[in-house]
Amino acid sequence: MEIEDINQDNVPIGETRKIRPKRYGLLWEDKPELVAKLCKEKLPILVEDKTKEVIHPKDPVVNVIIEGDNYHSLSVLNYTHKGMIDVIYIDPPFNTGAKNWKYNNDYVDKEDAFRHSKWLSMMEKRLRLAKPLLKEDGVLICAIDENELWHLGSLLEELFFEREIHLITIVHNPRGIQGKNFSYVNEFAFFVIPRGERVIGPRKLEDEEIYWSNLRNWGGESDRTDAKNCFYPIMVKESEIIGFGDVPDENFHPRSQVENGNGYKLVWPIDVNGNEKKWRYARQSVESILNLLRVKKSNNGRIEIEIGKPYGTVKTVWQNPKYDAAEYGTKLVHELVPNSNFDFPKSVYNVYDCIAPIISERKEAIVLDFFAGSGTTGHATIMLNKEDNGSRKFILCTNNENGIAEEICYPRIKAVIDGNEKYKEITEYATNLKYFKTDFVDSAPTDLNKKVLVDRSTEMLCLKEYCFNLIRNDANFRVFSGATGKYLGIIYDDAGIEGLKSEVRRINRKFSVYIFSLDEGVKEDEFEEIAELVDLKPIPASILNVYRRIYR
Repeated sequence: MEIEDINQDNVPIGETRKIRPKRYGLLWEDKPELVAKLCKEKLPILVEDKTKEVIHPKDPVVNVIIEGDNYHSLSVLNYTHKGMIDVIYIDPPFNTGAKNWKYNNDYVDKEDAFRHSKWLSMMEKRLRLAKPLLKEDGVLICAIDENELWHLGSLLEELFFEREIHLITIVHNPRGIQGKNFSYVNEFAFFVIPRGERVIGPRKLEDEEIYWSNLRNWGGESDRTDAKNCFYPIMVKESEIIGFGDVPDENFHPRSQVENGNGYKLVWPIDVNGNEKKWRYARQSVESILNLLRVKKSNNGRIEIEIGKPYGTVKTVWQNPKYDAAEYGTKLVHELVPNSNFDFPKSVYNVYDCIAPIISERKEAIVLDFFAGSGTTGHATIMLNKEDNGSRKFILCTNNENGIAEEICYPRIKAVIDGNEKYKEITEYATNLKYFKTDFVDSAPTDLNKKVLVDRSTEMLCLKEYCFNLIRNDANFRVFSGATGKYLGIIYDDAGIEGLKSEVRRINRKFSVYIFSLDEGVKEDEFEEIAELVDLKPIPASILNVYRRIYR
């Protein structure tokens, strides 16, 4: 039996190396995969389906769905997005033994003697392609159940040996899935993070989890005289804080803890014994923590002001009704895409709570899901942008098996953008969407094939630069602009050089210029007079070099 040593970074993806069996680590029989073999004869590219484009010009964000086998989509992304992804969230097929995923176009069932080897081979190839896409502080999250939990953990340890790996338990089915000995109510998520760094931020706590305490000081050094600027009234109308009064003269003494104002109440830091205390925050800084405060009324007429921190460290066991995959997965998808047929989509809150602690402060993050399924990761990213007006982008990669890309993922994302009355709080957010499909060109290294690759690389280059607005379409060159002031020039033939140069002079902004060349030269002398405005890159050499690395 041939054993693949997956610790060898120079092993070509999709190939098997004959080596001595390892003394420690995960061993399995590598199973060749047709989609990987295809890349020895064909090179993947992208083709846009303009009929599925969603445009909202006021929003700068362009999100992407890529229809095709994720092995090919990841290959393209190795050229367009190497080192650019903040979070990869994936929910791969769980390999339960049911006929719910294919390998080499055949369903894999529990009677298949190589079921686990096929699953590991499939995952290993894709995780190898995904790893270079992560930023140095990027995070990989992989959902999994008990069927491949231990195998996946060992695989991640070998592929991401330089990172920390943490396992989270999530109760996603409180009703349980009946087994012979146990009823499973939970699944798991591996978090693969940079070693020694803090990249998982605090999570938003539910109301019942927040610890509330009195804003009024107690104990030692809690008197008014200990900090004069901490004695002032807080204005309360009904159950809301509407403002803060000024610090009074030291000779002024309120008649009671709660006084009547002009249509509101004035609450002073006075304890139950009538002693004048102080608030924990000075008058000049209290407004900065207004969102952390709440009003608590007592039956005796007192009004207490409490402070609570709504964020806390992410715990390793998550249990909340919002993670219920039936309620906030299946029902939600069926509401957004009526008559859809997709088994076991994740609760959108499950995915949201996975990615939010990582990118809540990264408002321009890029999120990738290459097992996108019904598009839950894209939905969760839109939810986060809606909350804080962020500019995060998502890339969803999924095949079209049983119409999942065109009939479920795409219409679900479009419905989230357009809005749904029943789920108004987590839908209706104007953003842009591009829909691509993977296609192929011949890989034989002929001059003709190189020219064909350049002619068909437009969508890849637009995605790489996030420049999609076509502003000049010439037979030999094209110019695109991006929402953030970027410009892209593509020269398909030497006859387009002068025309592109004229456009650069006219616009007078920095350009990324990709120029056709049969070698790696870019004819820099042709651009000497505008050298400060152009960043020249040869194609197809820059594309071919990436494919040689991952397919070698």
